[in-house]
Amino acid sequence: MPYFERINKEYADKKVKVILASLDFPNKVQSQVVPFIKKNELHSEIVLLDDADANSWIPKVSEDWSGAIPATVIYKKENRMFYEKSFTYEELKTEIQKLL
Repeated sequence: MPYFERINKEYADKKVKVILASLDFPNKVQSQVVPFIKKNELHSEIVLLDDADANSWIPKVSEDWSGAIPATVIYKKENRMFYEKSFTYEELKTEIQKLL
């Protein structure tokens, strides 16, 4: 996550926006998610995906997604890339630059 935060800050002037999605259960938001956000000083937009029917939305994210995390979607208009893996900062930066 630190690499996504770094990208969010360093690429803000290039219209790159990082959105982090939490897949935590809604009853864990106040006890786990919020403290995690504060402790790690996250500034990216964070959304809670609390639809329990994962089988309905996983293929909408990517037909290639097994549902494992971490998962990343990078897109610009009609260009869309999906990754089911972790990134180093340099790997993430390289993938983003492909769309700039």
